[in-house]
Amino acid sequence: MEIQHSPEQQKFFTEIDGAEATLRYAPLGEGKVDFQSTFVPPALRGQGVAEAIVERGLQWAEDENLRVVPSCWYVDAFLRRHPRFQALRAEP
Repeated sequence: MEIQHSPEQQKFFTEIDGAEATLRYAPLGEGKVDFQSTFVPPALRGQGVAEAIVERGLQWAEDENLRVVPSCWYVDAFLRRHPRFQALRAEP
């Protein structure tokens, strides 16, 4: 699965069988980014798509030295399950 980044649209995404899954974000300034929502179409759920997109987004944040505000419940849960990314968590 190829995860793409569109800075202009402020999203990470992948397209599978014509359906798009996304992680949308918004810069907050002060070295923070808000991961606002994760969406995976019903036909693609349960296949690790959301996990792959969120992991790619967190890797980008880490590479850019950004802290992440996990407004999205899925991103929040992902951070709790993956200690490697815990240091990226930021408060709003």
